[in-house]
Amino acid sequence: MLSLTQFVVALSCTLGYAVAFSGDITYYTPGLGSCGETNSESDKVVALSPAQFALDPKACGKTIQISMDNKTTTAKVVDKCPSCASGSIDVSPTVFQDIAPLTVGRTKIEWDYAS
Repeated sequence: MLSLTQFVVALSCTLGYAVAFSGDITYYTPGLGSCGETNSESDKVVALSPAQFALDPKACGKTIQISMDNKTTTAKVVDKCPSCASGSIDVSPTVFQDIAPLTVGRTKIEWDYAS
């Protein structure tokens, strides 16, 4: 049985509506990701939670838009973040610095798939 969130995401993907997610943003050192690409700290990349991959098994290669307050950036999905809760993301330091200083370490954001 689908949860309400899974149903809304599935419906929005089918109909083409945007669904925003919210959660924590953290940063990591990219390498060989679960999507099969090797990336570095300077690449604009993101790792999604296992829950997001369950909702969208074809997430690899998609671009997401990340927002916090009046700051916005984009990143390409290249990896899975096993410790991330649903809606939370792990990004390269380059992406994190577009939103907040690395010294912050973790903060709240909203994100969605870019159109």
